[in-house]
Amino acid sequence: MTELIDHLALGFSVVLSFENVMLCLVGCLVGTMIGVLPGIGPLATIAILLPITYNAEPIGSLIMLAGIYYGSQYGGSTTAILVNMPGESSSVVTTLDGHAMAREGRAGKALGIAAIGSFIAGTFATLVVAAIAVPLADLALSFTAGNYFAVMVLGLSLAIVLAGGSLLKAFCMLLIGVTMALVGADPITAIPRLTFGTNVLYDGFGIAIVAMGLFGIAEILRNLENPEQRPFAGDVVGGLLPDRNDMRESAGSIGRGSILGAVVGIIPGNGATLSSFASYVLEKRISRHPERFGKGAIQGVAGPESANNAAAQTTFVPLLTLGLPSTATMALVGGAMTLHGVVPGPQVIDLHPDLFWGVVTSMWIGNLMLVIINLPLIGIWVRFLKVPYRLLFPMIVLLCCIGIYSVNSRPADVMQVAMFGILGYALFKLKFEPAPLLLGLVLGGMLEDNLRRGLILSRGDVWLFVSEPRTLALLALTVVVVGSALVPTLSRRRQFLVED
Repeated sequence: MTELIDHLALGFSVVLSFENVMLCLVGCLVGTMIGVLPGIGPLATIAILLPITYNAEPIGSLIMLAGIYYGSQYGGSTTAILVNMPGESSSVVTTLDGHAMAREGRAGKALGIAAIGSFIAGTFATLVVAAIAVPLADLALSFTAGNYFAVMVLGLSLAIVLAGGSLLKAFCMLLIGVTMALVGADPITAIPRLTFGTNVLYDGFGIAIVAMGLFGIAEILRNLENPEQRPFAGDVVGGLLPDRNDMRESAGSIGRGSILGAVVGIIPGNGATLSSFASYVLEKRISRHPERFGKGAIQGVAGPESANNAAAQTTFVPLLTLGLPSTATMALVGGAMTLHGVVPGPQVIDLHPDLFWGVVTSMWIGNLMLVIINLPLIGIWVRFLKVPYRLLFPMIVLLCCIGIYSVNSRPADVMQVAMFGILGYALFKLKFEPAPLLLGLVLGGMLEDNLRRGLILSRGDVWLFVSEPRTLALLALTVVVVGSALVPTLSRRRQFLVED
């Protein structure tokens, strides 16, 4: 306990500098704004802002990017409640009871309980991250190259299974991403690979370039297709503080949602979304009045919003302790760390304790900021929702081009962003999920590195990858994960053939 307090004290001493507090504030405000605006999301925003952080300090950059991520969870609830349009996928469930409360004239209470529940859940999740990070990192430090290879294989398999849609399409995207990771100079011999004789590809495909195109530009093109229909439940929001009865009804939901979200967030996948759905199902099942859900039950807002915010905090655990990004957004955060010379994984705590504990404690500071600034700014966010997309998105495209050009001052980078933007839009039209491609690009390099290190150490003996118990267990878990996804697909196909 004393060691934990010392670590948190170090984190607060780092994050409470004026510069880091301001960056945390900027991240929270930007995160709330993009959460309020349906269709943009933290993934596209972090991809757009990634080049801007290149010349900033690593700690401040990560604090800001983390604020954008969990701030978007707050903002997503605003549109879910007021407009019946979730700004984030994790806020989909909030529309069921949140918008129903708004139609009854209780929008303020719905927004208030969402903010309070999110703050309590964020505080709990921050303590969970602080408590389990060191033991996990110590375990990971004992991993061999073979162990890490198996971890990367497991991560890639989860990217396929959790992508949604066709497993074959997800596998193709993953394969393309891993292949793209091989482009550029060989990490050991420095010999150019798959560069087609051009110096532009000598450094490989930049994570920021690929992400900005696939998720930033492509998302803009997708949203410009949609008509701007935003049915407000009311322009005036009042009574933001829930009364004593509301708090009594919501207390259990907030506690259960916080625990559920903190646990689910650690598991690779879209933890914020999964935990919010799981929390809603749990609250409805144990409620004495399940018929009220969907008609304005405050527990249907408190539980899911607490769960998704807790999960948003603990999603950082696999990245910071194992070097394994559990979502595409975390892959971008890992890319930001790499840009600053910080390798995600167990050595972050030992080599960069100020960065690690600074980011962890900034989560609590950020959650406190979100409660203090967001409730008074509800009116501004309501007005911001009325800005036409056709005016907003050209400005975002311009910022994308300026940001990516400012990193290396190369017009070729801007052209690559445009090409990946067109590719991302085409993938959307063809119903391909681009997230496995990005995860393949991020994990592919680490997969190759650990595979080659293992083969060098074992002098080419592949038995290394199946002789160690931990490696064997991780590979067996990979088979189970892939098998659990294939069985339902094969069963449906068999049933179809029988019926035919």
